[in-house]
Amino acid sequence: MKLLRIAVAAALAAPLSALATNGYFQHGYGIKAKGMAGAATATAIDTFGGAVNPAKMVWVGNRIDFGADLFSPRRSVSREGSAAFGGAYNGSVDSDSRYFLIPEFGYNRMINPNLSLGVTVYGNGGMNTDFQPNLAGPAFAPSCAGAQSNMLFGCGRLGVDMMQLIVAPTAAYKVNERNSLGVSPLLAYQRFKVDGLQAFGELGFSSNPNEVSNKGYDSATGFGVRIGWMGKVSDTVTLGAAYSSKVRMGEFDKYKGLFAQSGGFDIPENYNFGIAVKATPKWTVAFDIQQINYHSIASIANGVTNSLVTVPPVAPNRLGDSNGSGFNWRDQTVFKLGMEYEYTKALTVRAGLNYGKSPIRGNSMDDVSFNIIAPGVVETHLTLGATWTLPNKSELTLSYMHAFDKSVTGPSATALIGIGGTETLKMYQNSFGVAYGWKM
Repeated sequence: MKLLRIAVAAALAAPLSALATNGYFQHGYGIKAKGMAGAATATAIDTFGGAVNPAKMVWVGNRIDFGADLFSPRRSVSREGSAAFGGAYNGSVDSDSRYFLIPEFGYNRMINPNLSLGVTVYGNGGMNTDFQPNLAGPAFAPSCAGAQSNMLFGCGRLGVDMMQLIVAPTAAYKVNERNSLGVSPLLAYQRFKVDGLQAFGELGFSSNPNEVSNKGYDSATGFGVRIGWMGKVSDTVTLGAAYSSKVRMGEFDKYKGLFAQSGGFDIPENYNFGIAVKATPKWTVAFDIQQINYHSIASIANGVTNSLVTVPPVAPNRLGDSNGSGFNWRDQTVFKLGMEYEYTKALTVRAGLNYGKSPIRGNSMDDVSFNIIAPGVVETHLTLGATWTLPNKSELTLSYMHAFDKSVTGPSATALIGIGGTETLKMYQNSFGVAYGWKM
C-alpha cells in the first residue's frame, strides 16, 4: 500500500497533460507495450493489465513496474482565405507547450497459483495546447479592450490543459490452465482549464457566460470498469479481449458554460481484441484492434457549429447546453501491430506500427474550428523498444515512438459570424520512454 500511495502521489504531481496519440488516448500503456505500438491485449509481459486487459495479470507473477514517457507533440494551426476586416484574422501559430512527462506504475501479487491482485496507475490521455495571440485584428471580447486577437478571437494565450489519471485495482483468475478472466474498477481523476475563449462567453454564445474561459483549474472524479479475458488456444497462439465502460465523471463546474451538459466530460467507452503468436521460440507477433466510441460523449461528439447556427444561440444549442458545440469527433478504430525478438537471454528488441484514422475530419464547418485547441489529427505511429535483463533479474526497458506529420484542412465555422476562410490543423509527435521492473 505504501508503494501505491507513493505512485499515485508522484503521478498527480507530474505534468501529465498532453495531447495523446490515438485521438486523446495513448498509443499504448506500459513502456514494453509502447515499443510494440500498443499491441498488448494478448501478451503478459508487465503489470499494466488494468489499462489494457485485466485478465493478463494472473500470468505475470509477482512483479512491480515503474516508468515514464517523455512526450513531445508539435502542433500548429492556421487560417487563410478570410477577406473579413482586410484579412486581419488570417494567420498561423505554433503551440509553445512541447514536452510532457507521463508516469506509470504497476504492481501484481499472486495470492495463489490461480488468483492475482494488483493495481495499474496510468495517464489515460489528455489535451494540452498553448498558442500566443497572433492575429492582426483586435480581440472580439469586450473585456479584452482592443488587445491583439488569438485564433478564436479572445485575448491572451489560447489553449487547454487537461489530464486524466486512472487508478485501476485489478483481480485476475485462472478459470483453467489455459483461460483467465479479470476485472479492474477504474477510479478516475481529471483536471482541466482553458484560456483565451473570452469572446464566446461575453458575446452571448453560452448558457453560463461567466463559466467559459480563464477560470483556472477545475477537477472531477468518476468511476467505470474494465473486464477482460485471455485464452491460450495453443502452445503458440494466445487471444485476448477487454471492454471498458464509459467512465462517468463529475462536471467541471467552472466550465459549465463551455462543455455540453453543463460541464460534462466523460471518458468514452472502448474495447479491444488481440492475438499474440509465438512464430518461433524467439519471435512473437502481436496484433490488436481497439475501438474508441467518442460518439457517446456530447462535449466531444457534438457538432462545432451547433452554437453558431443562430446568433445568439438559444437553448438547447448554447455552449454548455445539451446540444452545445463540441469537437465533432467521430469514433476511432485503431490497429496495432507489434513484434518482439529475443536477441539474447539478456536482450529483447521490439518494433511496431499503430494506425488510427483521425477522429477529426475536414469535410465541413462542423469539423475544424473548435479543434484549434485540441488538434488530435495524427494517424500513423512507428515504434521501437528494447529490454535488458540485468544480473539481479530486474529489467530496464526503453521505447521510442514517432507519429508522422498529419494535417487536416476544412472550411472555418467562423463564416457563420462573418470571418470565414479555411483552417488547418497540423501535428507530429515523438516520445521516449524508460521503465524499470523486477520480479519479486
